[in-house]
Amino acid sequence: MDLSIIIVNYRTYELTKQTISSVLGSVHDIDYEILLVDNASCDGSMELLMDDFKNYSFIHFIQNESNAGFAVANNMAFNNAKGEYTLLLNSDVVVHEDTVNECLKYIKSHENIGILGCKVVLPDGSLDKACRRSFPTFEVSFYRMSGLSKLFPNSPKFNRYNLSYLDENGSYYLDCVVGAFMLINSDVMNKCGGLDESYFMYGEDIDLCYKVKELGYDVFYYGKYSITHYKGASGKNKRLLYEFHKSMEIFYDAHYKKEDSFLVNVITYVSIWSLYYAKLFILNIKNIL
Repeated sequence: MDLSIIIVNYRTYELTKQTISSVLGSVHDIDYEILLVDNASCDGSMELLMDDFKNYSFIHFIQNESNAGFAVANNMAFNNAKGEYTLLLNSDVVVHEDTVNECLKYIKSHENIGILGCKVVLPDGSLDKACRRSFPTFEVSFYRMSGLSKLFPNSPKFNRYNLSYLDENGSYYLDCVVGAFMLINSDVMNKCGGLDESYFMYGEDIDLCYKVKELGYDVFYYGKYSITHYKGASGKNKRLLYEFHKSMEIFYDAHYKKEDSFLVNVITYVSIWSLYYAKLFILNIKNIL
């Protein structure tokens, strides 16, 4: 089988249905399967989806009894996947015509590409900046958090995180792409041990790209083809805010803590959690109002 497409649903019935429908309408002449995992939505969305797509024998439904996180759900599906390549696809995206076909064709013709991502646009047509990034080293993060990246958006030095000085429609090798659309060589995924399940949500895509590059494979951005991302469709709440910042700490601990000095470690942790509490304060104010 050419391709296994993994989608995780969590209380996003309409969007997940839209995502699957966009796959069915845009993927042609490929031997593929869809593995849909429900992360204990408990809202009836999985039952509705199973009924909507009951006539598609290549769509497999996996129901999770508890929500142990996004990485766990993806790994559960990957362990049952049969494709030579695996596409991790968010449940809040619309896949455009030819995107999957052409991305699969490209990664197949370039053996050293471990992960391939495409251009990701928001509903208003603007670029989802997270779709092409550099790893968040202390230096790269400092330029971003200090505002220097915004002051000098076309600077290769100051805007290394979001790479805004590069053509969004171009194609190039880079550090990481976003998990909303992540096409992976399944053998490489196996060598990485799947997604790191210590990440509940957020950060597991950057971590996987890091491990893929450590193994000597490339990460590639293919900006000629795209998807639309209805970002943040699962909502914003205190748990997700915490998990987002916790993922920063997990990634830093795993890949940079030992290399950086004690002072850099302290500054990093203080920055991560100061930012978290600042955002939590704003969220609480908004909830009151």
